[in-house]
Amino acid sequence: MNWIVKNFLRGVIIVVPIALTVYLIYEGFTRIDRLLNLPYPGVGFALTILLMILVGALASNFFVRKFLELTELLFTRAPLVRLIYAAIRDLLEAFVGDQKRFNQPVAVSLLDGVRTVGFMTQENLEFLSMPGYVAVYLPFSYSMAGSLVLVPSARVERLSVDSASLMALVISGGVSRVAA
Repeated sequence: MNWIVKNFLRGVIIVVPIALTVYLIYEGFTRIDRLLNLPYPGVGFALTILLMILVGALASNFFVRKFLELTELLFTRAPLVRLIYAAIRDLLEAFVGDQKRFNQPVAVSLLDGVRTVGFMTQENLEFLSMPGYVAVYLPFSYSMAGSLVLVPSARVERLSVDSASLMALVISGGVSRVAA
């Protein structure tokens, strides 16, 4: 019986991540295909990728850049749209933009001997009347959510570790290995 349980759990550890990855990729393809109402699987996804590349290339054009600036101005002035647009834009910019924000891994001392890890996102909080404080984003395990804490800079220690490895460590609940 012990052999059956051990091998069942080993099978779960192998099959579930593979199956979920394939399923999520499949869902992404089919949802985009359904959205574009295309009969051939994967064509919508390929067209979406090509569209993103085309928009990125055209963004360097003077006229397209001016149009995008006007669009952004409109989106940042409309009351409800501003909240949604700014949050999505800032989140994407933090991960893949020119000004990555999760590139300063740190350890934060919470209590005597208790520490957590995260990413310093603001080194100076004088604009909040909090000189000597820094903003640190603490991602949650098994989630893409997190929490922002404002702590005295003396409680923060910069870590010399790859940001992606630290994020994987936190999101996996400490199971993933950190690249040195």
